[in-house]
Amino acid sequence: MSTEVSRSKAWLMAARPQTLPAAAAPVAVGTGLAVGTGVAEPFAALAAFVGAALIQIGTNFANDYYDAVKGADTEDREGFTRVTQSGLIAAESVKRATYLTFAAAILVGTTLVYVGGLPILVVGLLSVAAGLAYTGGPYPLGYHGLGDAFVFLFFGVVAVAGTYYVQAAAVLASPVPLAVPTGTLPPIALVASLPVAAISTNILVVNNVRDLETDAEAGKRTLAVRIGYRWSRVQYVALLALAYLVPVGLWLAGPASVAVLLPLLTLPLAVTVSRTVCTRTDGEALNPALERTGKLLAAHALCFAVGLAVGL
Repeated sequence: MSTEVSRSKAWLMAARPQTLPAAAAPVAVGTGLAVGTGVAEPFAALAAFVGAALIQIGTNFANDYYDAVKGADTEDREGFTRVTQSGLIAAESVKRATYLTFAAAILVGTTLVYVGGLPILVVGLLSVAAGLAYTGGPYPLGYHGLGDAFVFLFFGVVAVAGTYYVQAAAVLASPVPLAVPTGTLPPIALVASLPVAAISTNILVVNNVRDLETDAEAGKRTLAVRIGYRWSRVQYVALLALAYLVPVGLWLAGPASVAVLLPLLTLPLAVTVSRTVCTRTDGEALNPALERTGKLLAAHALCFAVGLAVGL
């Protein structure tokens, strides 16, 4: 099996580049908001993206390693190939790559401490710790139904608000602040994070619906395992509703112009993928649905970022 896939391709499979929209989307929205409010700072935005991408890849490596050693990944799994379970890469190599990638994320994050100070240091370290704790450690979040909350918080709220914060702090505050400077974390930054948080979480929802039966057999008590197919589908649709209601709310409330409604252009894709998620449980249908949910996240975030940049 290992001879059929080159080592470089195996590492690419482990990194799962198809999940990178989850890292790029919050940076795009946070930067769009920063442009719209006049506090954009390109270097801080770039560093935020590199750090987010490294945390995403590190989390992917960690999931690949820990799910294999804990027995959650088996031959019956219908998802994309996991390199540890399949023997393409030695477990210790994947584990080492996990820690090296998170170390690189911390190193990139130190460049942001100069502008973001103690708050961004704390948030960065918590993000790395949460990435490791998702499937590793004594109480893996993903194994106890907390994975959805982890993604919503760290890949949504924290990532969008943090991207905005480091740019605003670079423009409005003195270097290395010890607390959040005035004006660097307005309420709209938290509101604008909700669509990214919702659709990012839906990527996990599709993944967990697909793996519900094999996860249950392995003792992996994801939220989907706990609440079942029906309520997982309700969760998926409710999170999509949140993603589209937020732009409408910002427009109706007045802080944004009609441009903020640009994400509504992605509704046809949302409806199409929802139909699949609400009617299928097999990997043949849900693997493409997983990828389409990632594409939906990217498209929605790009439209929302443009709408915020020109509509505030």
